[in-house]
Amino acid sequence: MFQVSIIIPTLNEASSLRRTLGQLTILDPPPAEVLVVDGGSQDETVAIAHLAGVKVLACDRRGRSIQMNHGATLAKGNVLCFLHADTQVPDDLIAIIQRTLADQTVACGGFISLMTGPETTRWGISLHNYLKTYYAPLLFRPHRFFGGLRLLFGDQVMFCRRFDFWDCGGFNEALPILEDGDLCLRLAKKGRIRQVNRIVQSSDRRVAHWGAWKATAIYLYVGCLWGVGVSADYLKQFYEDVR
Repeated sequence: MFQVSIIIPTLNEASSLRRTLGQLTILDPPPAEVLVVDGGSQDETVAIAHLAGVKVLACDRRGRSIQMNHGATLAKGNVLCFLHADTQVPDDLIAIIQRTLADQTVACGGFISLMTGPETTRWGISLHNYLKTYYAPLLFRPHRFFGGLRLLFGDQVMFCRRFDFWDCGGFNEALPILEDGDLCLRLAKKGRIRQVNRIVQSSDRRVAHWGAWKATAIYLYVGCLWGVGVSADYLKQFYEDVR
């Protein structure tokens, strides 16, 4: 039976983390563990995690790839699930993961991400995010698309077997963004990447900050340039942190 470790990288996520951790307490079946890997938060993030009774890991280097790798190193489960602090998951998350990975041809999975906020649901951007899981590899890696490559991103709650994760080298800690897509490229050598037909809800805070048209333009620009091989270090300048 798969034992699932949920790994949550955090940096000043007090506004979102309480709700996310509260929801994880009602998962049925429960995960093997929940690990909050903090990169030096200056708000109440760590205190909230302690109050929720989850294990908190302090990471001496900041960066999502670095923090997720740190959590994966110390995780005890044989399946790793990477969850953003501002993302809500279904109550049967663990059962979905277990059923998906029971198929030995599947190396990695993720969900359909519905981007929501306090005032609206971003239907258009959510649809684009759903479609790019398929059209991005079809456009830029067509030979691998037909072999099972799909491009998942962090707000889709990626999960995979721990052995496969480390056999592929884990997340590339040198990448400031797009570490999730990069991991998919390597995990696809182990088996198919699958987008599960279930919904997770992610915060629209970045879109609310940029505006819908600007956000769509940035996502397309960054995605297309990365697809043709432009460095993630260069692309990071267009993708500011928003809390």
